[in-house]
Parts: sequence; structure tokens; C-alpha cells
Amino acid sequence: MDIKKHIPNLITLLNLFCGCIAVVFVAELNFEMAFYFVCLGIFLDFFDGFFARLFKVSSPLGLQLDSLADMVTSGIVPGYVMFSLLLKAQDSAAPLLIVPYLGFIITLGSCYRLANFNIDTRQTDSFIGLPTPANALFILSLPLVLEYSDSLVIFEILSNKWILLVITLFSAYILNAEIPLFSLKIKNFTFKKNALQVVFLTLAVLLLVFFQYLGIPLVIITYVLLSVINNKFLKKIVF
Repeated sequence: MDIKKHIPNLITLLNLFCGCIAVVFVAELNFEMAFYFVCLGIFLDFFDGFFARLFKVSSPLGLQLDSLADMVTSGIVPGYVMFSLLLKAQDSAAPLLIVPYLGFIITLGSCYRLANFNIDTRQTDSFIGLPTPANALFILSLPLVLEYSDSLVIFEILSNKWILLVITLFSAYILNAEIPLFSLKIKNFTFKKNALQVVFLTLAVLLLVFFQYLGIPLVIITYVLLSVINNKFLKKIVF
């Protein structure tokens, strides 16, 4: 029995396990622990592919298993978080009972992306549309920003159900948008070939250091904006 071929799938199942635990924490409104378990799941999601390539045991089963695990960790969990935020933001005087459930549009968008990713041969070295793990981190950071920020403006923004609905719809859109996003992989150590990646990683570290949880959505937004700028302008000039 070749144990090596089962290691990547075991890591993928651990990713799924982390997603299941995160669901429980969201149900308990413990968004911080849910965030940490999603982070752990995303970490494991990176290493299942790494070990599959290392051991040369990539398989169709592993590909499907990876998407199914991501569907929970990076699909169901962020949808549930948005449902919880919308439920909390409801105006009790005039409740629209369906509104919180619209948060699961994020889950639907994630599901479509994951299915499409499996058959899209263009996304080998870079991405088209925002990857589900990045989107999950964006959504899961919102209740933490709301809890730990002292800014009244941020509180008003993230407590407004209409703004949350806009974020929900934009999330589902950006997951599946035909927008090429630059690869974060550094294949060589020349600055010219990796200038965009170095600039982004530097900005990401600074945003996280200075803004903490608020830095997470800012990093994701920066990644998308730099990709759009790169697609339209920088690629023609430098990259």
C-alpha cells in the first residue's frame, strides 16, 4: 500500500474538518475562532496541492475532493457569516425576513466558481476572478473589524443591511468575474520579473501591521485593484 498517495487527500479532509468546526463557531457567533479555523483550512488547502505535486500523486479524485472541502471552508462558512451579519443588522421594527438569507448568495457564487475552476484550463499559474479562500478571508474579517474597530463610521457601514447586501452581491460577482488576477508565485529571484508581487506583498504586510483585522479586506481589495491596473496599464509598460 502506497501511503504517499493518500497524504494529500488526508490533508484535504483536514481542511474540510476545519471548515466544519468553523461552521459550529459561526453558529455560536464566535467569529474570531471561525476565522482562525478557516485560516487553518486555507493553509491546509495550500499544502494538499503541494504534497500532491511533490509525491507526483495528483488525481481526479484529489481535484474533486479539494473543491468539495473548499465548498465548506470557503463557501458555506462565509455565506453563514454574512447571514449572521445581516440578521444582526435587521431593523426589528420593519423586518424583511428574507434579507439575512440573501447572505448565502456568497455560497452560491463560491459553488459556481469552484465547479468552473475544475474545468477552466486557463487558471493554472494565475487566477481569473477572486479565489474562494481570498473571498472567505474578506468576508470573515468583517465581523472582526466590526467588533474591534473603534470607528463609528466603520460600525455604521458594517451594521447597514443594504451595504452588507452590496458586499454580498459584489462578492459573488468578483468570484466569477472575467478579471485576470496576477499570480503570487515567485518562480525566480529577479526583481524585474517579480516587481508586482514584491510591491503587493510589501503593501500587504504594512496594511496588516498597521490596520490588523481591517487590513485583511484592504489587502484583498489592493490585490484586485493592482491586478486591474496591471491588466490595463503596467503590463504594457513594465511587466
